[in-house]
Parts: sequence; structure tokens; C-alpha cells
Amino acid sequence: MSRVKRRLAAILCADAVQYSRLMEADEDGTFDRLRGYREAIGGLVAARDGRIVNTWGDAVIVEFGSVTEAVRAAVEIQTELAGRNDALPQAERMAFRIGINLGDVLVEGGDIYGEGVNIAARLQQIAEPGGIVISAPVYEQVHARLALGFDPLGSQTVKNISDPVLSYRVRIGGANEGRHPKGQGDSFAQAGGEARPGADAQTETGDVDRPVAALVHGMKDWYFQQSGRVRFAVCWIAFFFAINVFTGLDSIWFQWPSLPFLAMLLMGAKAGKRR
Repeated sequence: MSRVKRRLAAILCADAVQYSRLMEADEDGTFDRLRGYREAIGGLVAARDGRIVNTWGDAVIVEFGSVTEAVRAAVEIQTELAGRNDALPQAERMAFRIGINLGDVLVEGGDIYGEGVNIAARLQQIAEPGGIVISAPVYEQVHARLALGFDPLGSQTVKNISDPVLSYRVRIGGANEGRHPKGQGDSFAQAGGEARPGADAQTETGDVDRPVAALVHGMKDWYFQQSGRVRFAVCWIAFFFAINVFTGLDSIWFQWPSLPFLAMLLMGAKAGKRR
């Protein structure tokens, strides 16, 4: 009997959308298409040093030693499959959802188990067809390294997981503005390749709106990572400020009704730092 071990791994779960409907409409054609898509996925996974653990029905579970390579592989998979689908009639297209998590897994033989795998599978269910959703631990590792956009989805309550899962949607081909230190651009060529020379120079001379976009994304990231109490306080402060702006800024008064909520915000922030 093989000994059960534990290790930290990046887990990618992919699943075909409306597979049952496709099989009902054209069983042979759908199966051939699934087989071809699996071969494409397998090649892209191997190129990023991933290991296919399981292929249950229309699902694929992959393990990576690097979370960055897992996200790169996911982007390349969705880009490749989108290109193949473009050549097919709408009714025959097979889109995949992808979820990625970084977590502790149980390893027995060639299989992996545990909450880390379950979370990746649940994140896949949240993703849009052709989309990618990642957990917060994945986001923390990759958001400053990859030239991708990330939209916070907030804390998601998912089946069979006791705590809400903070998650992000990956914007394929969307730049993650303001995240790269100077000289360390890691843009993908063709939405999933290697670093593109000159990416940093392009960022420095880009539109003046980019710093604003970076600020907005940073504020959104911060907001969705806060406790419910802090978010509640922020909403009320913003509400009073909006009324003050709407009624005119000749008199600045929004700070006075905001004081209790400001105190709540500060206490919540201190509690977060202690954790």
C-alpha cells in the first residue's frame, strides 16, 4: 500500500461547458472533439511542467509545482481552445471553465486529494465559459509577475467548503496596470507567452489614464479583502461624501456623520493587522 504524503501544489481544474447537451446532439463528433482538446491541453500542460492527474469524464485535473506556470498554462489553454472554437459552428463549440488554487494536497500514488483540490474544482464552476477564476493565494503570487488583468469577485460561498473563498477573475489579454516594478515587465506574447522586450518602456509612455486605472484596481482589491464591518463602514462614508458632493462642496460636512463609521473602519483595520 502506497504511503499518503502531503505537499503544496498549484491545482488547475478544467471542465467542458454543456458537455451533456453536446453529446446528445452529436455523440461521436463531440467525443472526437473532446479527445482533440484534451491532447491540446496535455501538450500545453507538459510545456509548463504540469502533470495531468485525472480526466474524469469531461473534466481535467492538473498539478503544477509553480503557480505562475499554472496560470500561464491556463491562459494558453483558453487561447488555444478559443481559436479552435472560432473555426466551428456555434452549436459545435466546446468551451472550458478553469479554476486554479494553491493549497495543501494529499498525495497517494499518482492521485491528489483534499480541500486544495476541492476549492479549485469549485472555482472552476464560478468561471465563465472560456474563463479562468483563481483563489486569493494564487492571486498574491502572480498578480505582480504576469501582464494580466484581475477582477476581484469577492468572497464566494462554495459547496462543501466551510469558509468563503476569496477569488479573482483573470482577464485574458488585459494588462494588470501598475503592478510591475521598473525593469521587470513580464508581458505575455500572444496572451500567454514569454516576456516581451520593451514592455516597460511602453508602460512608462502609455496613456495618462493608466495610473488612475491602477489606483482603482488597487482600491477594489483592498475593499474585497476587508471584513464585512470594514466594507460596511466604507459604504456609509462614501454615501455621505456622495451626498455632500451632490448638494455642493461650498460646505464640507460629510466627515461629521462619518465619524462613527471612520472609527469602525480604523478598529477593523487594526483587527486585520493583528490577524
